[in-house]
Amino acid sequence: MTEATLRRSTRRAATEIIAKREREGSPWAGLWSVVFKEMADHLSSTRMFILNALILLAAVGTVYVATQDISQTISQDEFLYLRLLTTAHDPLPAFVGLLVFFIPLISISLTFDAVNGEFGRRTMSRILAQPIYRDGLLLGKFLSSLLTLALVCTAIWLLIFGMGILRLGVAPGGEEVGRALLFLLATIFYGGIWLSLALVFSVIFRQAATAALASIAVWLFFTVFWSMIAGALAQAITPIQTLADILAQANTELALSRISPDTLYAEAMVALLQPEVRSLGIVLPTQLEGAILGAPLPLAESTLLIWPQLTGLIAGSILLFALAYVLFQRQEIRA
Repeated sequence: MTEATLRRSTRRAATEIIAKREREGSPWAGLWSVVFKEMADHLSSTRMFILNALILLAAVGTVYVATQDISQTISQDEFLYLRLLTTAHDPLPAFVGLLVFFIPLISISLTFDAVNGEFGRRTMSRILAQPIYRDGLLLGKFLSSLLTLALVCTAIWLLIFGMGILRLGVAPGGEEVGRALLFLLATIFYGGIWLSLALVFSVIFRQAATAALASIAVWLFFTVFWSMIAGALAQAITPIQTLADILAQANTELALSRISPDTLYAEAMVALLQPEVRSLGIVLPTQLEGAILGAPLPLAESTLLIWPQLTGLIAGSILLFALAYVLFQRQEIRA
């Protein structure tokens, strides 16, 4: 028997032992070791530094320009700090518009090579030979990416409020802070969907570049094309024959558009950052009877308004992670 054949036999035997080994203790053993190690890798990586620098420059630029416009109406607006996030000034868009672009990119960059990268470096079998099960490994990689995203978003959130205090000279109110915190939470959940999606492709494809391209393709599909497809599907499902069909078709199109994470996130942003918004659907004139137009909703009612959108973002993240978990559990791992 040659040395190469002996080496292959030894590797095959080691792989079979790992595959057949009975679990001892919790399946989440080693989870936090994976989380801390992966977070350290994310925060020190060059791609994260570049993306963070871009979003930091965008935040500073948009907020600086917004404060110039807002400073003229300090005494007239009770939601100054919400206007920091939503005020656009040519040629710069509003900061929330930049988030819709940057958050998916950051999320995809964190997990597109989470699993296939280990296969590419031939380290997967070595990791699983340790007292770390597949459950803890995959969940650890997901949690580390989610915590890294939350850390980046929180830092930018604090930076915006700090710049607002310095530039405007007034402190934010409790209502503004509460709405901004919910907006931060919705942003993290929105990123969680793209984290889970990239993780699914990282499990399916062994090439990291393929996983990244597939994730970006899905993101572009929902961002650019899904609204047009939803309109065409609504026309096919509910053709207009009577006046009542016009409303039915509009409701169908709205329901289909909410399959997209972008739509759910946009609706949550609108309700949280524009307190005067009272509905996220189609409003009939009869539904406005007795309403004081322009009056802001209390935070509790705005939260109830966006609750379906928040739960939809959370459910999408969980379902995609569950899909990645099932696929990873069924994968064959060779030494």
